[in-house]
Amino acid sequence: MIAEVVEGLNTLIDFRYQQHFFADNGRPGMGKQRTGADGDDIVLRVAVGTEILDEDQETVIADLTEVGQRVVLAKGGNGGFGNLHFKTSTNQAPRRANAGQPGVERTLWLRLKLIADVGLLGLPNAGKSTFLAATSNARPKIADYPFTTLHPNLGVVGVDNAEFVIADIPGLIEGASEGRGLGDLFLGHVERCSVLLHLVDGTSDDVAGDWQTIITEVENYGDILGDKPRVTVMNKIDALDEEERAEKLAELEAVAGPVMMMSGVAREGTVEVLRALRKEISEDRIRHTPVEEPESWAP
Repeated sequence: MIAEVVEGLNTLIDFRYQQHFFADNGRPGMGKQRTGADGDDIVLRVAVGTEILDEDQETVIADLTEVGQRVVLAKGGNGGFGNLHFKTSTNQAPRRANAGQPGVERTLWLRLKLIADVGLLGLPNAGKSTFLAATSNARPKIADYPFTTLHPNLGVVGVDNAEFVIADIPGLIEGASEGRGLGDLFLGHVERCSVLLHLVDGTSDDVAGDWQTIITEVENYGDILGDKPRVTVMNKIDALDEEERAEKLAELEAVAGPVMMMSGVAREGTVEVLRALRKEISEDRIRHTPVEEPESWAP
């Protein structure tokens, strides 16, 4: 039994409806000293970013991150030997045979982690989906009530002839690490990211408290996220006047350090934010877009 990463898949939904897989049995030996044919392999098609876990749901057997990767999950049993195998010059008709051994049977878990360069973090309605829609071709659901985003969304963004992938993760709330709201169910999707983009709603009455809520939940999740570089951005500045912007910015910078300002709706400051994210992503993960050369003209 083999797992293989293929193009065109972005979920593991097929395995919800079929959870048991059996490879074909081999064929018995035949006359004229012929061995039986091996059983056909069974190949499980999975999406890029799939982790295969052992029955304890903790031991990682394989982390499949590239199209074409294959891993053998279970091997077939020994086919055994017929009596011809035991024939000797002094024992021309042995009555001995080996029945072989059964194949491997095991219980495995599949977990999908999105392949993205940037992970979007923030409280519900911090403007994550709006930012993704404004800077990419992704079309996430956008509304003015909490938990609009119930599933992670991916968007490819471009800046300065470079492209990278941003993952919009459903909003965290205080106590998410303890299972409140949607919990930290989707934080695993940003484990592979190079940098985290933390959006804070600039219209909130307590921007510093909102920032601390997310940081606490990220740190409770584990060092794998807590140690990642972060770009902190105060969003929705289009709804603030100059005095309010300065006041909220000072309040947020007092706890978060350097903070950028942006409006996803008005697309104010979005390019600067994308450039800041671009600097945190290693070159081997960036996809460069070709620069069009101007057409030459001759009289």
